[in-house]
Amino acid sequence: MGELPEEMREAARDGEAGLDELRAAASGCTACDLYHHATQMVFGAGGEDARLMLAGEQPGDREDIAGEPFVGPAGRLLDEALDAAGIDRKLVYVTNVVKHFKWRRAPSGKRRIHQKPDRVEIGACRPWLEGEIARVRPELVVCLGATAAQALIGPGFRVTREHGQVRSSALGVPALGTIHPSAVLRARSSEDRDAMFGQLVGDCRAARSHLG
Repeated sequence: MGELPEEMREAARDGEAGLDELRAAASGCTACDLYHHATQMVFGAGGEDARLMLAGEQPGDREDIAGEPFVGPAGRLLDEALDAAGIDRKLVYVTNVVKHFKWRRAPSGKRRIHQKPDRVEIGACRPWLEGEIARVRPELVVCLGATAAQALIGPGFRVTREHGQVRSSALGVPALGTIHPSAVLRARSSEDRDAMFGQLVGDCRAARSHLG
């Protein structure tokens, strides 16, 4: 959690630190090396009374530039899935388990290519996610992609086998794993894309049903 004083750490764990306080503190986080190459820290977005939280892996290129989560192509597809599932994105809290964009330069030098965060980087960001969950107190966290699901539910979680199932999580809130919207965008064919999008929508509907 960088150089945060112990009282802020305790406030984050206990849910006493507001989201604005957490965001301001996280902006100076140097707990891992990712901040060296990212444009900025990308914190979560949404209200403190959201019943549903969506947690992805990390911000992408567009999010790194804009400073907001899920505003790029994957974010637009996520909006489509939520709409199809009858969920208003304005009523959910969206975030990532890692707050800085991890990337490498493409051979052409023109693009920044996403790289999967490692265990150390996920652990370094964990206090921020704990703070968000403690403050928002969602009834359910939807983990978008394997990295997020394994960080919350456990390293043995497999999205292909267990997606759409509500499980207990290490952070004390029920969690449901599903595919990341970016996986839908990478589908090799339109048939695969439609099938994967249908799976994402179905899992979002399962999340809505859990909320009642």
